[in-house]
Parts: sequence; C-alpha cells; structure tokens
Amino acid sequence: MAITKKWLYVGIPVGAAVILAAVLGGVLGSRASKNNSSSTSGTSSSSGEAAASSAASVKEAIGVFPTGTDSQYLLPLYPSTTNAAAFTTPTFNPTQNTNLAWPEDSFKPSNPSPTNWQALPTLIQNDPYLKSWNDTIFGNATDYFGLAPVQYFLDGSSGILDNAREVKERVKAFSYAYRMTNDSKWLDRTFTELQNAAGNGTTDFGPDGPSKWNPSHFLDTAEFTAAFAVAYDWLYDAWSDEQKSQIRSSMIFYGLQAGIETIKNGSAWWTGNTIKGNWNCVCNSGLTMGSLAILGDDTSGIAEQLLALTIPNALENCAFAVSDDGTWAETANYWYFGTTGHAEMASSLMTATGSDMGLLSNNPNFAKTGLYHMYVTGPGSLFSYGDHGPNKYSTTANSILLYGDQFQHPEYVLFQRDQHDAPEPNSMFWYNPTVAGAFWDGMPLDHVFDNSTDQWASMRSSWTDENALYVAIKAGTLQNHQTHNDLDCGDFVIDALGTRWAGDLGSGDYLSTGYFSSDAQDSQRWLYYRKRTEGQNTILVNKANQLVTAAPSIGFDTSNTTQGSSTVFEAPSDSTALFTADLSSAYSNVSSFKRGIRMINGRRQVLLQDDINASGDIMWRMHTNATVTVNGNSATLTIGDQTMQMTILNAPDGVSLTTGPAVRFSDDPALPQGQVDQPNPGVTVIMISLPAGEHSLQVLFNPQWSGFTSFQTPPSVPIDSWTLRSHDSS
Repeated sequence: MAITKKWLYVGIPVGAAVILAAVLGGVLGSRASKNNSSSTSGTSSSSGEAAASSAASVKEAIGVFPTGTDSQYLLPLYPSTTNAAAFTTPTFNPTQNTNLAWPEDSFKPSNPSPTNWQALPTLIQNDPYLKSWNDTIFGNATDYFGLAPVQYFLDGSSGILDNAREVKERVKAFSYAYRMTNDSKWLDRTFTELQNAAGNGTTDFGPDGPSKWNPSHFLDTAEFTAAFAVAYDWLYDAWSDEQKSQIRSSMIFYGLQAGIETIKNGSAWWTGNTIKGNWNCVCNSGLTMGSLAILGDDTSGIAEQLLALTIPNALENCAFAVSDDGTWAETANYWYFGTTGHAEMASSLMTATGSDMGLLSNNPNFAKTGLYHMYVTGPGSLFSYGDHGPNKYSTTANSILLYGDQFQHPEYVLFQRDQHDAPEPNSMFWYNPTVAGAFWDGMPLDHVFDNSTDQWASMRSSWTDENALYVAIKAGTLQNHQTHNDLDCGDFVIDALGTRWAGDLGSGDYLSTGYFSSDAQDSQRWLYYRKRTEGQNTILVNKANQLVTAAPSIGFDTSNTTQGSSTVFEAPSDSTALFTADLSSAYSNVSSFKRGIRMINGRRQVLLQDDINASGDIMWRMHTNATVTVNGNSATLTIGDQTMQMTILNAPDGVSLTTGPAVRFSDDPALPQGQVDQPNPGVTVIMISLPAGEHSLQVLFNPQWSGFTSFQTPPSVPIDSWTLRSHDSS
C-alpha cells in the first residue's frame, strides 16, 4: 500500500545555425574550452575565499537535519527548539553570504565555464549541505563501482526504463567523482558502464541494431541518451579521441537517430499537443541533452535537426504539464519524472546557450509547481493519488532547487535541501548556497489548488512536527491525466501521530492487459481494483464506478494560519480550514452529492461529511493499514502504539459499519482473460453502508494525542451552510 517516496523560443523557432553558435561554448558548464583541464585544484575567486559570514556560521552550527527512517519518503525531522538566528524569513542574500556564493568567474548563463567545478571544493568546505551531498554522492559512486555493469532486462511493455535510469544514475555519480578527484578509476568505470549499455561490454545488452535502447518505449531511449550526454560532456577533456568517437557514435545510432526517425514517422505519440506530462518532458530532454553534447563534434547535422524539433515541442507541451494553479497534470509522483526532465533540459540550455529559450517562462504558472510539491507532501508521505510510477532511480525533487533559484522562491530551496533525495550531482549546481532562513516561516498551513482538472487541497497543523495532523482531498475531472489517474472524486488521506490512517493504494500492475488503454468509461483500466472507485476513499453507489465525465465544483476556506519562525507550533483554538465539493456529476444514480472535510478544535480533529441523495445503495469506503476494531457506530484504529478513534455522528437510519479486505467485489465485471489484481496485503477497508435515499453522513476522526482529552462533538450543519465558524463549540 503506497501510503507508509532552457530551450529554443524567441517567438518563433530559431535556426540551427544560431543554436550551433550559441552552444559551442559548452554544455552543462563543463565544455567552455576543449583544452581546459578538469582539475579542481585551482583557486577560486576572492569572493569564494572570503571569511565565513554569520549566516554561514549559523548554518554550519545547525548542520543537516536528520531523516525519519520510518517514513516512506524519509522526510526530515526538525528540531523541537527555536533558533532565532537561523529560522527566519526565507531569502537569498549573497551580500551576507559571500563565502557561500559562486565566485565571480564561475558559471553565469551568458558565460558557460568549467570553473564551477573548480569552485565546488571551497563551497563544500563552507556549506554543510554541499558537504553532506558531496559525501553521499561519493558514497553512492563507491557502492556502484563495486557492482557489475547494469544487466539488460526487458520488462514487457515497460521496456528497459529501469536499466536506463540506473545507468544514468551511475554515470552521473562516476562522472562527478572524476571531476572532483581526477582519479582515472572513475573515468574507466564510466566508460565500462557506457560500453556495456552500447552492447560492447562482456555481457549481452539487448538486441543488436537500432532497437537496442528500445525506441518503441521511448522513455528508455531518452534516458540512455541523457546518460551518454552527461558522460560525453562532463568528462569531455578526459576522453581520448577514440573514446569520444565511440560514445558519440553509440549515442547517435541508438538515441538521436531513433529520435529523428520516431518523430518523422509519426510514432512519437508523446509529441502530440495533448501529451503534457512526463513523457514529453523526459523524451524531449534526453534528445536535447544528447544533441547539445555533440554539437560541433558531429558533422551529420542530426543534432541541429533534433534541436529544431525538441525545443519548440517542449515549449508547447512539457512546459504546460503544470496547470494554472501549479499542480502537475498527471499525479504527485509523476511530478518527479516530469520536472526532472524539464529541469535538466532547462539547465542544459542555460549552460549551453545562456538562455532557457523560454522553457521556464512560456507557461507563466510554472513557478507555482514548487508550491504544489510542498503542499502535496504530508508529514510522512505524499498525497499519492493515482499511479506512483516505476522506480525513481535518477529522478528526484531537486528540480525545485533550480526553480527556487530561477524563480526567486527561496522557500522551495529550503524545503528540498533537507529531503533524502537531495544528494545527487544536479543539486551541487542547482542549489543556491546563499539561501537562508526557514521555509515554514510565514508559510500558510493550508492551500487550495482549484484548476478544474485537479481541484484539490491540503491542510495541516504544522509544517515541522512529524506527528502533525494532515488532511488532503481531491475532486477534479477524471480525464486528461495521461491515463495515470483513478476514478476517485472525493478521495482523501489523513495523517496524524506520525502515521497515515487513510491512504491510497497507488499503481496497479503496469503490464496488465488494458491498464493504459484509455480513460474512456469502458476502458479496461477501470476493471482493476486499485483504479476502480471501490479502491478509493470515497462513496460508491450501487458498487459502480464513477463517471469519467464528472465535472465537480469545489469550495474552500481557511483561517489563513501561518506557522511563524519556530519549529514548535500549536495552532490557535479558532484555526481551521475546510474543503467542499459537489460530486453529483460523478454518479449516474445520484440527484445530489456533496462531500466536505474540515479541521476542528484547533486542528486536533477532522470531520468528514457526505450529504447525498441517491437512488441506489450507498457505501462509504476508507483504506487503512490499521488494525480495526468495530463497536457499533464507531471504530478504533491502531497502528503500532498509536490510536485513532472514528465515530459516526447522528447515525442515519439503516447505517452499518463493517470492515473487509481490499479486494474486488464478487459481482464486479470480469478482468481481462488471464489477469489478476495486485494484492493489497495488510490493508483493511472500513465500510459504512446506507440504503438508497437522502442522508447526511458525518464521520468524526479523533487522533488520540498524548495528554489531550478535550475532544469536541461538532454540531450537524448542512455542507451548503459550512463556514469557518459554523462548527465552533458552544
């Protein structure tokens, strides 16, 4: 149960000759001159050698926050102390952090230069985050070094994507280690990995010929191409001419040529104007990185041809995978894949051409996506609705380090730098070390994302307490999510006491027949339990799936509580937030259905209410990992030594509360021949059943906080009459 982890646009496409002139200076800040040494032993500028500032001293004194090892996403554990010197308003302040700033002669977008590598040792010495990340990258590289090269494994229609991403992850780590040490063992190990992936190693790596990198599942090809581009560019001066020729030839034959052919023969479906998600970003990014890496060295013209195709396409599609409220149009997990591709493409363009070519600005709302990622992250996990994707490997949330710097949102940088996935080579250059403050200082506890495609909100009792109460809920349309969504209008999650009590199941088996067939009502995708409405935390009517034509409307209100600078925070007694949704259009046997959820009693309790009038049997469902004990109209949920009490208030006539396994109903439509559902071990479904008719079902959740006994029973208020003060105790 997944509940317990700058391209070419100036109004019109720019000609290939202009791109060529722009990028000959270098790619990714490494290739400004083909004669430059990769040594990092040189001195940096005087600003890089300046005495440590007071802000640097504060940062060094605090160090890096520890990680919650029992959290699925290994989220940071913030200290229960107040540090007035460090926990201040988020800011970038290079004038007070001169020892932590990139030197004046280091990379700037208009001046690609290898000296950013030379500056790193000084920066690492003076910034605990850079030091920690550097240590982790070297640790990972050392671990990878002792492993055999990645073995080829074709995972059905999912291809060799895991192989590609693992190769990319290794190549980045090995290349970084070489640039920082000049130790030839890292260079040799990189070449061994590349040769193996090109089919020139000692073990078999897939079929011979142009299908080796599996262009039929083009994500695979794109990620291999990106890996080869990084190795070619970052280690450019270290390769012999023969090695460069081999790397370049492999990248062209298996990657770039496949890209040209796939796009021109019309099979690159991911270039279509409705494909605004991770496929478009990752595929365009890999091809662009590969093209930039070989410009000036290859005489075939393939790089110029591809850049004229990938950049305009990404500007119109990848850049608009972010909705106008900042939400990633697929799911919270696919945000990682998509933004990694987008950020790597933008960063490569900036270092190669001095411009992101509009990739960061073409969608004026792209800057909001860091906010989306922050609010979709609860105290221990994401609000992980829909598919969660394959192994992340080379994808991280480090895109918001780049976005925070480029869009001037220091809170994004401060949020991400403490996350477990921050230590990887991109972070060493995307992180602005002059950042200071605390991301939570002044950050509202609640936020609504109201784009009609998404429509979701989250609310919490603290940003820094791992035991905080966190609620997230969604409505939104059930189509146009790149077929990664569920039939889940009204789905919600609840965290409290350091655990998730109501959660999402995540992906089914991607290789299942018809899993990605379509998002039409009769799609085989909706036969699988984890994608069906019964597999979500919402209402069923007559055990039927919701309608894919659903067009919900929502309401939201909040007391606008912000945390302030201290990690120790208790919400005021009148602090609250609420989300309501009219979900009537999601059902065929419903004349009216409104769902509302809110925090009450100073954000200590949660009330979930459903006002529904249905002509069929009604079933309320919630998935939990807890051990559940039912007692009449209430249930006690236990996980470890923590307890949650849930109670039906003003129980309607005919109500019953039961539990059962997370499996399909016996009378569900049959699965495709030979197919089975993903098992959901350890998951219990709490069900509240009601007969047809008009009902107001109110369920109160009371986490059993240590030493807290002042629980309140809220009044019964129709959802249409909910206000911030409608549920105050008398």
